[in-house]
Amino acid sequence: MRALEIDAKFDDNQEDILEYFDTSKIRMINEEPKRINIDFPTWMVALLDREATHIGVSRQAIIKMWIAEKLEGLTSKIATI
Repeated sequence: MRALEIDAKFDDNQEDILEYFDTSKIRMINEEPKRINIDFPTWMVALLDREATHIGVSRQAIIKMWIAEKLEGLTSKIATI
């Protein structure tokens, strides 16, 4: 199928056009994991573990969630400037 035909189907909302693509290798840009090492004081690790257990996630998950929240807040502040 030609690109113009797929464009027309998409624009007219005739059908799901994803069937025309190989989606097995689709990846989000800049979403690949990048391993880093961070040293925390023991008291921080203990508090992280306690809070992670409290909400039922891993230590890594709570660190990611909190950093993501902070970065999203920064991004929204920058967008309003």
